[in-house]
Amino acid sequence: MTIPADALGRDKAAGALVVDRRSLADPRAELLALEAQGELIVQRIDREAVSVRTKYGREKRIQKAHLWHHKSCGQCGHIPGYSTAIFWVMRKLGYDYHDPADQTSCTAWNYYASATSNPAAQAAVAVRNFAAAYESGYFPLIHCGTSYGHYKEVREELIHHAELRAQVRDIMAGLGKPLVLPEEIVHYSEWLHALRDEIAAKRVRDTSGIVATVHPACHYHKVVEADAIYDPDIYGGQRTAVVTGLAQALGVEVRDYSTWFDCCGFGFRHILVQRDFTRSFATLRKIEVMKEEAAPDVVLTHDTGCVTTLDKSQFAAKAHQRNVGLAVLSDAQFAALAMGAHPYRVCQLHWHSADYRPLLEKMGIDWEQAWAEFQGDLRRLESGEKRYLDWDDVDA
Repeated sequence: MTIPADALGRDKAAGALVVDRRSLADPRAELLALEAQGELIVQRIDREAVSVRTKYGREKRIQKAHLWHHKSCGQCGHIPGYSTAIFWVMRKLGYDYHDPADQTSCTAWNYYASATSNPAAQAAVAVRNFAAAYESGYFPLIHCGTSYGHYKEVREELIHHAELRAQVRDIMAGLGKPLVLPEEIVHYSEWLHALRDEIAAKRVRDTSGIVATVHPACHYHKVVEADAIYDPDIYGGQRTAVVTGLAQALGVEVRDYSTWFDCCGFGFRHILVQRDFTRSFATLRKIEVMKEEAAPDVVLTHDTGCVTTLDKSQFAAKAHQRNVGLAVLSDAQFAALAMGAHPYRVCQLHWHSADYRPLLEKMGIDWEQAWAEFQGDLRRLESGEKRYLDWDDVDA
C-alpha cells in the first residue's frame, strides 16, 4: 500500500502537523560560540547552499559544490559502485569536488562494535579528517551513515566537554593540525535530497513504472536524530525525507511496509558475532515483509551496511526457499542509473548478490549489451592497452 504524504502525523481536526517541538540547542550556534572563545575553528559553508529542515525545524544548509569526499571503507571494499555513483552524479551536475588521499577510516566500527577505544582517540580521528578537509579548502561530505552518526556524536561530546576538547587539541597539536569542526555535518544522501530536482532534470531513463521500498539507515535518523532531514510533504514530516524524496522526484512509486523502522539486521555486533541472526533478520523482517506487503522492484537505502546486509543476506534465505530475490541499491546508484550511468562501469552492479537484472530491464537498460561492453573493458585492461578505466571510459 502507498501512504499519501499527509496521512501521518496530522491533527485531523486542525489539519496541522503534529510535530515534537522539544527545545534543542543548535549545534552550529554552539560551535560558533566556542570558536569565539578560541576553543576551536569552525569550517564555514562558503559556497552556494540549499536550506533544508531537520526533525525539529532547525535550518540546515547543504553546500552544493567544492566538496571533500569522506569515503566509506565498506563502500570501497564491498560496493565500489556506491562511491563511483556518487562521484558520477556530482560530475554530471557540474559540481567540483576533491577525492582525498589523506583520509583515514573513521574507526566507528570499532567504537560501535567492540567499544575498545576511548573518547579522545575517537574524537581525534574525526577531527584529523575534518582538519584534512579544512586544509584542502573543500567542505566535507560524508559517504558512510556510520561515520555520519559517529561524527555527530563526536561533535556533541566536543561541544559539551571542555576536558575532551583539551585532550583532542593536544593530540592535534602533535600532528601539527588544528581542532576544527565543520559548520554542518552532511551526509551524501542529504546532498542528493537537496539537489533532487536538479537530478530529476537530468533523468534520461524512464523510472515512472518503478516501485520501491525505502529502508532508512539507523545511523542516519536514530543517532542524534535532531539532525536528520524531515519534510512535511514526505510522510507528513513524521519520517526522514531523504531517499524517499529523491525517489519521488524521479517519478518512482514509493510504497510503505510495516517494518520500515526496523534495523536492516547489520547491528554491528550482530554481523560480527551473530551472523545467522543478521541474515535471518534482514530477510525475514525486512525483505520478505517488503515483498509481501509492497511487491517492490527495488529496495533503496543510503548506508554501506544496509546495502550490504539487505543485498548479500538473501543468498542464505534463498537456499531455504524463502520468499526473497529483491534488488537492493543505494539511492546514489539508482539516481545514476536514472541519469544514464552505465550499470557496470559506473554502478558496478556485478558486485551485488540479489538479482538486479529485472530492475534494469524495467528501466529499459539492455544489461546483456552493457555486460559485453564491460567485458571489453576488462580485456583492454588485461592486455595492457589501458592501465585503468578513467572518466572518459565511464562517461562513454
